[in-house]
Amino acid sequence: MKICFFNRSYWPDQSATGQLLTELAEDLVDRYAHEVTVVAGRPLNAPIEDRAGWRGVVVREAHQGVNIRRANGTRLRPGRFVARATNYLSYVAAATVASFAIDRPDVVVSLTDPPILGLAALWMARRTGARFVYICEDIFPEVATLIEDFQNNAVNASLDRANRYLLRHADAIVALGDRMRRRLVEEKDADPARVHVIHNWADCDQVLPGPKDNAFAIAHGLVDRFVVMHSGNVGLSQNLEVLIEAADLLRSKEWLTIAIVGDGSKRRALEAMAAARGLVNVRFFPYQPKALLHDSFAAADVFVVSLKSGLEGFIVPSKVYGILAAGRPYIAATDPSAEPAAIAREGGCGLLAAPGDPAALAGAILALHDDPVAMREMGVRARRVARQFDRRIAVQAYHELFERVAGIERAA
Repeated sequence: MKICFFNRSYWPDQSATGQLLTELAEDLVDRYAHEVTVVAGRPLNAPIEDRAGWRGVVVREAHQGVNIRRANGTRLRPGRFVARATNYLSYVAAATVASFAIDRPDVVVSLTDPPILGLAALWMARRTGARFVYICEDIFPEVATLIEDFQNNAVNASLDRANRYLLRHADAIVALGDRMRRRLVEEKDADPARVHVIHNWADCDQVLPGPKDNAFAIAHGLVDRFVVMHSGNVGLSQNLEVLIEAADLLRSKEWLTIAIVGDGSKRRALEAMAAARGLVNVRFFPYQPKALLHDSFAAADVFVVSLKSGLEGFIVPSKVYGILAAGRPYIAATDPSAEPAAIAREGGCGLLAAPGDPAALAGAILALHDDPVAMREMGVRARRVARQFDRRIAVQAYHELFERVAGIERAA
């Protein structure tokens, strides 16, 4: 088949969505011999010296057998809503231009970066007679309403209308978990027959349990510490303030280190919060590239997966799958209905803590520290559970979905 993906983030971007899409696209080429094109934006982390080569609206590339069309939108500093909106709209416009030079696909697939991108993808699908698949990495406008610093009823109403329109006209919809599926069907009026649950994943052949006595832990003096780690985006949705507050409650525990690994819009504020409280048990580490994640993950005794209350099902934290593959237990500081909490509960590979409750989070950390046998058993179960969310299983599910969609008559 010929498959065309639309998403702003793609290789070599380091965002979770960009990395997952890269793995999916490359595997569809390598394992199933599909012809795959990705309409992406300029790499968000492209070095300055590479930007001189960006001329024109669309730049053509290829990587690992995947055809890439870089839609050359603006790159304004995203500190203000107007700048972010300009970046989004200019990328969508450039992506629409790029779509005219792509051979007729069998399936057009849109993710939700940015949230209005699906409109350009749907237009291409209808114009070329292709099927349209909508992958809901996030659900809007709820995500924007709960985590953005800009609130505008007209903008949010427009996002809601666009999202419902895409759900109504998609030949297939992908939800990242059961809670998200319920949100789409019960709150967004999506046709349940068209909503398919395909979880995000980790590569269980690459992410493996490792010894704590490794290069990362040795370099940072973590080998003999009880390390509670958050790894990944340090952004607005994770509600990591509760982790700093839990560290404050545990400041007398000399054996404890709270390790926040990664970067994002909230990192500076969290660093200031920890410094203002004089917390020496909280340490911040830079983003770790994929090649070094093995050691940084192995340096942790337990992870924290947190999500701001009310976001469950609108966002599904993908970091939980790497934690499972690394064979480490985790504390799900989320609503009980959120995917990480459901996996921890059903798989016996972690503990639950009420979102936004530092005392509950501190209590869960103490419970795991005080019962090392139970903690090790949770880690073993985590690795076992990870096999359900392996990269090969997820890619096969997408391959089979695209095959089915391409072979059906589109409902009116």
